[in-house]
Amino acid sequence: MNGILCVNKPEGFTSFDVVAKLRGILQMKRLGHGGTLDPMATGVLPVFVGTATKACDIMPDSSKSYRAGFALGKTTDTQDITGKLLSQSEMAVTEEAVSSIIPEFTGKISQLPPMYSAVQVNGKRLYDLARQGIEVERAPREIFVDKLILESYDAEKRQGILFISCSKGTYIRTIINDIGEKLGCGGIMTSLVRLSSGGFTLDDCYTFEEIQHARDEDRLSGLMLPVERVFTKLPKLRLGEAQTRMYKNGVKLDLARIHRLRDDADLYTVYGYNGEFIGTASADREQGVLKVGKNLA
Repeated sequence: MNGILCVNKPEGFTSFDVVAKLRGILQMKRLGHGGTLDPMATGVLPVFVGTATKACDIMPDSSKSYRAGFALGKTTDTQDITGKLLSQSEMAVTEEAVSSIIPEFTGKISQLPPMYSAVQVNGKRLYDLARQGIEVERAPREIFVDKLILESYDAEKRQGILFISCSKGTYIRTIINDIGEKLGCGGIMTSLVRLSSGGFTLDDCYTFEEIQHARDEDRLSGLMLPVERVFTKLPKLRLGEAQTRMYKNGVKLDLARIHRLRDDADLYTVYGYNGEFIGTASADREQGVLKVGKNLA
């Protein structure tokens, strides 16, 4: 069994927990996930099955979107509702004040990874150090926030909902923490749903129960998405019969002999002469060859 199984991750599970659970349901070991989610978060988690695991780290579309709940007037060590309370403020905050801050957190911005995160410093996970009470210096990371929309806000409760569309590696709870810091009152994330990841949405996802039922009724294959869904944004190349054999053997192909090669693209999805999806390739225009990227056949 090969392909992508999108899971609607339940609260309380890590991404690794989801993979472990699915190994038991599918009776397979070769699984990998397409993007870490905090235990408190729910939503889209693509799981790569069988040979599709080769595509885990090469997803060309790394964009993600979320709906996040937040509360102002508090800070915690984890920057969310699960953490230890560090400070409280009774400062009143209007909807206009929140809305006026949001533009500062859109576009290309710098973000400091939180201590409770999977980022590694000197070979150690930050969350492991944080659990020991150790805080270390971290380097800021550049991220991109495409959209940040205040969907609702209750000024009396100082609670609201944000929609965020952003690049890979963005910490939503850190955005909320930084917004609270900018307002002067603090802020924590109270809920998080990932709405989309790498082109997959909640409509593509299944619960553990639905997956188990499909397994029991021998229809798991109907839940699987083809691995080429990951590469829908890339232009396609269809090889001839001899080229297909050469590509599968790792041979560089002559660009001059590639049909419909585009001048404005260097990365492609590759299909064999019979229409079979094979993998990805890159055009090296200096050497005039098409190089095998990842063979997924």
